[in-house]
Amino acid sequence: MKKIILLPTDFSKNAWNALIYASELYRNQECEFYILNAFTIKTYDIESIFVAKPGDKEYDLAQKNSELGLNKILKLLQITIVPSQHSYFTMSMYGSPLEAIKKAVELKDIELVVMGTKGATNEATVIYGSNTIDAMEKVRNCPILAIPSKVSFKEPKEIVFPTSFKTHFKRRELKHLYEISKITNSPVRILHVNEKKHLSESQKANKELLEDCLDGLDYTFHWIDNVDVNSGLHNFVKSRNSDMVVFINKKHMLFDSAFSHPLVKDLGANSQVPVLVLHDLRN
Repeated sequence: MKKIILLPTDFSKNAWNALIYASELYRNQECEFYILNAFTIKTYDIESIFVAKPGDKEYDLAQKNSELGLNKILKLLQITIVPSQHSYFTMSMYGSPLEAIKKAVELKDIELVVMGTKGATNEATVIYGSNTIDAMEKVRNCPILAIPSKVSFKEPKEIVFPTSFKTHFKRRELKHLYEISKITNSPVRILHVNEKKHLSESQKANKELLEDCLDGLDYTFHWIDNVDVNSGLHNFVKSRNSDMVVFINKKHMLFDSAFSHPLVKDLGANSQVPVLVLHDLRN
């Protein structure tokens, strides 16, 4: 069954890099890629009561520029070696990037959004761009795979999956982790930073459930004692040169979560690690 993947773009090098990463990651899979550009008009505030519409001179010009940029990407893809089982389509939408992503996910039944961690400004002091943060926090019905600007694709030698074992797991929540591990032959390193000496009975039950969900994969459990969660995850990934981090984002907890905060703060602007954000489907 073919995969349907959304690739938001602001025509930056970062967005192009994310596109190529996605194409390489799924090179042996039949895929439809939708390349999305959200365009706005500088003289209009998106929140304004005055709404730009087709037929307005500025709207039509902005849409034309958006479509020209998307056509340029298609031409670049024609001279780039891409898998024959991949198809690329373009989408130009008026509005904020977040709203355009949400609309495209619903319209095309998107399974995965792949985007760069930063946009066209690429400020050195900015860790994750605001559009990426918005997508991670607010696109609740579709996983987000964020690709750092300096990362060139290589098959991950291992994927780190941090967990507290405090919530139970569902196979459909872990679908993309399972799939990426399978297609790249990458083992999963399940990381638990000890807050207490022993797991509770409910944590033990959740650990067993996770083992069932990952049945068929190569995975190992890892435990770190006597460090805070943020430092533990950061040091684990750095010391092992892990190639991808996957975590489940609890609703409204992305930057409060013990496991997501260091991905944004510590792996940061110099990160060489793509981050896949899954969602707790009970939210």
